[in-house]
Amino acid sequence: MGSKARQNVIIGQLLLLAAGGLIGWLYDQVLWGLLVAALIGLGWQVRQLLRFEAALQSRHFGSLKYGDGIWSQLYSRFTHQRHLVKFYRKSYRRLLKEVRKSTNAMPDGGIILNDDYEIVLCNKAAQSLAGFRRKKDRGQRVDNILRDPAFGAYLRSGDFSDGIEIRSPVFEGGWLLCRIVPYGAAQKLLLIQDITERRRLSAMRREFVGNASHELRSPLTVVTGYLDTLAEDEEVPAAWQKPLAQMQAQATRMNKIVTELLELSRLEGAGAARQDEIVDICGLLASAKKSLIGQDNIANVTIDCESRARLLGSTAEIESVIVNLLSNAIRYTPKDGSVTLSWTSSEDGASLSVTDTGIGIEPEHIPRLTERFFRVDPGRAREDGGVGLGLAIVKYILERHGAYLIIESSPGEGSTFTCHFPASRLAATEPVPIAGNP
Repeated sequence: MGSKARQNVIIGQLLLLAAGGLIGWLYDQVLWGLLVAALIGLGWQVRQLLRFEAALQSRHFGSLKYGDGIWSQLYSRFTHQRHLVKFYRKSYRRLLKEVRKSTNAMPDGGIILNDDYEIVLCNKAAQSLAGFRRKKDRGQRVDNILRDPAFGAYLRSGDFSDGIEIRSPVFEGGWLLCRIVPYGAAQKLLLIQDITERRRLSAMRREFVGNASHELRSPLTVVTGYLDTLAEDEEVPAAWQKPLAQMQAQATRMNKIVTELLELSRLEGAGAARQDEIVDICGLLASAKKSLIGQDNIANVTIDCESRARLLGSTAEIESVIVNLLSNAIRYTPKDGSVTLSWTSSEDGASLSVTDTGIGIEPEHIPRLTERFFRVDPGRAREDGGVGLGLAIVKYILERHGAYLIIESSPGEGSTFTCHFPASRLAATEPVPIAGNP
């Protein structure tokens, strides 16, 4: 309200009190006169307050709309605020309508969740992809709609750095990629993407690679056999010896590529590794080192087996991990360098590490090391017999065991490849003595 209205209220009350005091003085009752005047002023203000409250209820303000008194100004201020509320409400509704239109136009599902994973809002794509009902499912926990056990475990883990693939609850044979990201205050956004076609294409690719590799194995075996026979034949001219050796080397390399492609196809289509086989990591490390005996011009290999824990998984696959990581370390470490194989464990799980003092890796190459056929130095890798599939195999084997690969490297300072296994994959037993460990 304005300063003039406040002044008028104060002046009016003072005049009323003065009049009451004057009348009381005339009757020799000044205090009574002041008290009566104050009660009259208070009664009038209470009456106006009740009229204003009744006008708020009935929306009929009558005489309150006019005049320059304090109650008329209160009405004007109230009317102004009410118009502002209406304006902002319309703006909010218009904005909400635009947001709904834009989210409904998205091909991917979007569900807003509160801090308890209860559904606040969802778009049309979420309804068609996963069977959500916008009004009926509001307030329901999202895992009551998406009942896949893997999705429930995903929520309970609290780790939303990656998404999770689950079967569609709507379409038979369909697959969905679900990912949760923080959204607003104490809210989360669940994004759902249909990946059925991508999985189908991936399956077709695996099947093609597997079939092609299998079909190539037989003719390669025949070619390799004839080349071996020719190489051992003393009547073959000396001029053919070098070409035959080169053909043998390339045939061997092709056989290795076919074998690793078949292994990749098998690993991609397989689920989690079984946990009924106990893997002796320390024993595998010792065997890997023993296999290098007799080889010249390679770095010194040592074993540091600190843990008493053994692993639950596939012995053959874990051996493949060790062999691939060790062969890579030896390939890129000079003969005067060193390679260390270590096995440690803690409450969080266990780590299998291969550390070398080799040439190291540039930082921009590290994220791509587990890609198929990726090689930092293609020329050198080809000369050493590398095909760029070893680390891809390592990646898939670790995923089957619930593990992941950590790569740390600096150019000229060497590299460390660490395979971290979860505690659920460990079986604590007594360590196995390692013969010949320096």
